[in-house]
Amino acid sequence: MRLTRTTALATAGVLSLGLLAACSDDSTPQGEPSGGTTGDTSVTISVAGLLPTADDAAKKQLADRVAAFEDEYPNITVETEDYEWRNSTFTTQLAGGTLPNVFEIPLTDGKTLIENGQLADIDALVRALPYGEDFNAKLLANGQDDAGTIFAVPAKSIYAVALHYNRDLFEQAGLDPDDPPTTWDEVRAAAKTIHDETGVAGYATMALDASGGWQLAAGANSRGGVIETAQGDGAYTATLDDPAVAEHLEWLKALRWEDDSLLARADLGWGEINAAFAGGEVAMYTSGSDVYNALVEGNGVDAEWGYGLTAIPTTGDGGALTGGTLAAVRKDSTDAEKDAAVKWIDWWYLSKLQDQEQAVADARTRAEADPAQAVGTPVLPIFSEELYDQNLEWIADFVNVPLEDMSGYTDVMFTQNLVPEASVATQDLYNALFPVVQAVISDEGADVAALLEAADATGQAAIDAAS
Repeated sequence: MRLTRTTALATAGVLSLGLLAACSDDSTPQGEPSGGTTGDTSVTISVAGLLPTADDAAKKQLADRVAAFEDEYPNITVETEDYEWRNSTFTTQLAGGTLPNVFEIPLTDGKTLIENGQLADIDALVRALPYGEDFNAKLLANGQDDAGTIFAVPAKSIYAVALHYNRDLFEQAGLDPDDPPTTWDEVRAAAKTIHDETGVAGYATMALDASGGWQLAAGANSRGGVIETAQGDGAYTATLDDPAVAEHLEWLKALRWEDDSLLARADLGWGEINAAFAGGEVAMYTSGSDVYNALVEGNGVDAEWGYGLTAIPTTGDGGALTGGTLAAVRKDSTDAEKDAAVKWIDWWYLSKLQDQEQAVADARTRAEADPAQAVGTPVLPIFSEELYDQNLEWIADFVNVPLEDMSGYTDVMFTQNLVPEASVATQDLYNALFPVVQAVISDEGADVAALLEAADATGQAAIDAAS
């Protein structure tokens, strides 16, 4: 759904961490893919940079990494652009050719953009990287066509939706922040207690645009439901009226109208809810497990703030909705620009996961920024769990996130059930759902069943159009 946030595997089934690929061979220097086409030719590329809300420290950290890249590749000039993927603007930017050479997309959008011929073929350049054959195959598949040609690669944190909470508000309400809720009933009870004791909303949910549908889907997934099913013959069916979707909506409705503990705002997207949480307007919300980075870089949160992270509550065969980001290259890029773009993707996103020198350099610049940027935020690994652990060892001296207050998530991050996003018309399904979330927040008499029936029809029409 969001780029630093949003988007699960498009392939069916649960992500199996046991299938994560092995580490790369050390014999080839990092950051030097063979078969490149830039040579000594000067080339300038534009790349997706930071969120528009990023602070000066984050901007300096990016600038330092750009300078180091240009020292390594003197013939390449990198121009960064503020970047935040939004469903409402991306299509226009793509069609208008206004995206940077390197841009970010949700995992689930890769297949559609490839089928539409809207991404550059970067197969040979990616495979020439030292670890080009070592990606988790299930993740990489989201950026490949049916023939296995690579058009985009997993590039940013692969996250699971988790529960974020304000430890200070828990303490003020007489709750134990070291024992966060593990069931939705416990979340509801904690939310009411916090509101009654502090006057602050105990819980909030995204409701604006596709973000609202994304988090409603996450709630349904945690309860064992899905918003789309595969029929086995290439056909897909919308299930926006799944009982688990209705159950989560009724739960939100109870918080809003019975307990008065839900933040009464229907205008919260990903950025807005982060700001509300950082500003102390709400005690709990769900989002990608990696959102702490954005809270630090864009909202002034730090290790002393009182942040807590725990796993999303699950029931029965429910699980955590999983997502992340693909890095892609604009289709009209020249060969030299594509080569430079893959070098940048390697440098900015991936080599720091594979190479100790790069990992330490990246961690040091983040930790030594003023103010410091987050280092060590828990994410699911793009490569292997073993390499993830190795990476944490490399950067141990620079880790500055409150890992001890994130144990409710890290204790289960490699064992929890992970649920992929819908495979077809994902954003359309979210867009069909968010008005239902808004209705529940705004109208005590909202008819959940009728609203979901209409949303399901809209969702099915979008699936049919995309099939």
